[in-house]
Amino acid sequence: MSEYLLTQVINYGAPLLGLIVFIGGLGVPLPCTVLVIAAGAFARQGYLTWYSAAFISIVSVVVGDMLSYSIGYYASGYVTKRFSGTPQWLEAEKSFQRWGPLSIFFSRFLVTAIALPVNLLSGTTRFAPRKFFMYDLLGEIVWIFGYGGLGYLFGSQWEVVNEFLSNFGGLVLGVILLVVGGRQVINWQTKRQPVE
Repeated sequence: MSEYLLTQVINYGAPLLGLIVFIGGLGVPLPCTVLVIAAGAFARQGYLTWYSAAFISIVSVVVGDMLSYSIGYYASGYVTKRFSGTPQWLEAEKSFQRWGPLSIFFSRFLVTAIALPVNLLSGTTRFAPRKFFMYDLLGEIVWIFGYGGLGYLFGSQWEVVNEFLSNFGGLVLGVILLVVGGRQVINWQTKRQPVE
C-alpha cells in the first residue's frame, strides 16, 4: 500500500498528501509518516513544492485531529455517564489534566501510535479546545517540518531515515508502556499489602 500511495503522491502532489494525512488524523491507519518523509525527498528531487506540501499537510492533519477531538468531546456525555466517579476515570482525568499538553504535543511526532486515543481522551475529558489546537498545531509542525526535513536532507536515502524513526518510535512506546505498567503493578501491590 505504501508504494502505491507514494506513486500517487508523485502523480497528484500536495493535495493528495493533504488528503492522506487528514484521513490519518481521523485515526485511519495509513503510512502517513512514511509519506511525509518521502514527500521531503520528493521536494528535493523537484516532484513537489515543499512550501505548498507543508502548508496543505499541516492544515489537513490539524483539521483531522480536531475532528477526532470533536468526536471525543461530543461523546463525553455517554462516556462520563458510564465511567465518571470510578477511581480509574478520576485517575485518568487527573493524569490527563497534568500531562495532557505534553501527550498531545509528543504524540503528534514521537509516539504517533497513541495520537488518536489522545485526541479522543482530550475531547472526552473536555480539555480546552484552544489549548488542544495550540499543542496539536505545534506538534504537527514539528512532524511535518522535522520528518519532511529529514527526507529532504537525506534525499534518496529517505527509506533509511524512515526505518530508523520507526524503530525509535517503537522503542519510545515500549518504554512508556513499561513505565506505566510498572507504576500500575506498584500501585496494585501497595493496595494489596495489609495495613499493620
